[in-house]
Amino acid sequence: MTEPTKGARPPADGGLKRRELAMMPAVLGVVGSGSGPASAQPATAVGNASLSDLQEALAQGRVTSSELTRAYLARIEAYDRQGPGLNSVRTTNPDALSIAAGLDAVKPSATQPLAGLPILVKDNIATGDRQPTTAGSLALEGAHARDDAPVVRKLREAGAVILGKANLTEFANILAIGMPSGYSSIAGYVRNPYSPTLMANEAPAVLPGGSSAGSAVAVAAGLCAAAIGTETSGSLLSPATQNGLVTVKPTVGLISRSGIIPISHSQDTAGPMTRTVRDSAILLNVLAGRDPDDPATHLLQRPDDYTSGLDKDGLKGARIGVPSDPDDPLNDPFYGPLSPRAKEVMAQAIKVLEELGATIVRAAIPAIGWIGGPGTTMPVLNRNPFSPARGTPWPASVVFLYELKRDLNLYLRDWATGTQMKTMTDIIAFNTANADKALRYGQDLFLAAEATRGDLSELEYKSARAMDLMAAKERGMDAYMSQHRLDAVVFPGASGSTIAAKPGYPSVQVPAGFISGVGKTETPDYPLGLSFAGRAWSEATLLRLAYAYEQATNARRPPPDLPAL
Repeated sequence: MTEPTKGARPPADGGLKRRELAMMPAVLGVVGSGSGPASAQPATAVGNASLSDLQEALAQGRVTSSELTRAYLARIEAYDRQGPGLNSVRTTNPDALSIAAGLDAVKPSATQPLAGLPILVKDNIATGDRQPTTAGSLALEGAHARDDAPVVRKLREAGAVILGKANLTEFANILAIGMPSGYSSIAGYVRNPYSPTLMANEAPAVLPGGSSAGSAVAVAAGLCAAAIGTETSGSLLSPATQNGLVTVKPTVGLISRSGIIPISHSQDTAGPMTRTVRDSAILLNVLAGRDPDDPATHLLQRPDDYTSGLDKDGLKGARIGVPSDPDDPLNDPFYGPLSPRAKEVMAQAIKVLEELGATIVRAAIPAIGWIGGPGTTMPVLNRNPFSPARGTPWPASVVFLYELKRDLNLYLRDWATGTQMKTMTDIIAFNTANADKALRYGQDLFLAAEATRGDLSELEYKSARAMDLMAAKERGMDAYMSQHRLDAVVFPGASGSTIAAKPGYPSVQVPAGFISGVGKTETPDYPLGLSFAGRAWSEATLLRLAYAYEQATNARRPPPDLPAL
């Protein structure tokens, strides 16, 4: 199988060759961060520059798209392929430099706000170019897409340079029980840039979070201006907290899902991964829109400009729920399990919210609102050879497994080209025939999904979806926010992802501080984020709250040992 300890595999067919990369200039110079002559401006290292910083530099002619693209490609070579071998980029776009050259004379504008900016997209998002779309699966190695997904089309229309495809947890972590985040059969392990060391079993000690692991690591390590990931339940929020980033997990239906290799149409969505709240708002402006082929987008509600509401005083008068009641400690699945250091980070974060004018409401969410309704999970036998629970039943989401077979088969039928994989059955057969390379952790979840009819006609599926909504929506977020008249609910890291994701509600995460250690294993410091969750279409409110917190704390620190070249 792929040797995960050797770093990333070489770029896929058509990617930029090492000789070409070696001929690139080692230094871009700097991107200025003020007005006036470039020589008089403070230097901003490209690897940590915000999207808005780069917009300004491009608009003022202080840097070109070609220079930015070369700089990021050089960092990918230095830190992703070599150095710590972060392995976050599946392949670089063989046409990236030519696309950038065509944008050198184009300045960011209202119609093309991303003109010249190099963006990575997760490798489960279709690109109708020379890059494959694989979901990290050897079964789909070399598979292409018939067209750009609407998400990619919007990026291109806004002037972005599609820099490449980011690695991910294979099939967005719906293939096998206990697969480590960031692992795929096609590329091995993505490493967390704050702690890239691998353990004896070759998995990272500090996981990169998943399934949008590569998207997050690439942004954290300064390998792109920003990236696009996807989430079904935690796949944006988890890597964001692990890598000290801002992300928006949008309301399901705010951004088109067409052309994205799916898990569950009830919960899937794409979203931005950035270094600042403003950057996420800029990307959300580009990505949010209706798609005739995605019914969930037909109900879309959005402001004209998500950046217009960003206000450093945005927390004044807000009512923020903290689902941790000191008088009900047993009913605290979000804050209760935190390590002592993580509890300190969260206590300080909540103190800041209060100091910025928010009213903090400490109240537990009734247990029926977060555990899932009856019949929402089904037992799947755990055959993962690396799992300590091997041979025991694992509770898997009924909705995910039943929707997976139908939705994946539709993607393979309508979007995939250049592959013999036409159905989930074909992928399972390929994996079985190539088990030594394709099935390090097994495919128990795929096998369970394959056993369904694939048409969502089963009563157990319909009941499970109804129970999910009853628990997490009606008796969960809706009841909790209504009872306490809340503008948002705050959770540590990705701990609230499930209760917000089941009803398709949005979350915005922002860096909050640093923690260390995984169980009894000592590690370097790595980030912990604070997530703001709310009801459908409340992204503008959540961004305003997160922006005020971000501006007051500036808690993000870039990873160590990844200096400017």
